Amino acid sequence: MDKNILLVQLEELAYKLGLKIREEHIAEDEVPVVGGLCRIKDENVIIINSKAAVKDRIRVLIDVFSRFDLNNIYIRPALREMLERQKNIRFE
Repeated sequence: MDKNILLVQLEELAYKLGLKIREEHIAEDEVPVVGGLCRIKDENVIIINSKAAVKDRIRVLIDVFSRFDLNNIYIRPALREMLERQKNIRFE
């Protein structure tokens, strides 16, 4: 699957789960992360470094989704299969 299409589908899944995605400038010398899930004012928010590559954005989203029960959410079959195999996925 094309990385850009995958990213769009993952972003759509985030919104289905009620998660907001925020792109923030994260200086690499301050924090060595690309992004992740955090809680801001009683809301789950996914923060992603605005300079992150598509493959890194995908990794952040997949990591976030691994923390949620997705069994009762409709997810396109190809995307669900990828999420279930998440530990073996490489986006190089």
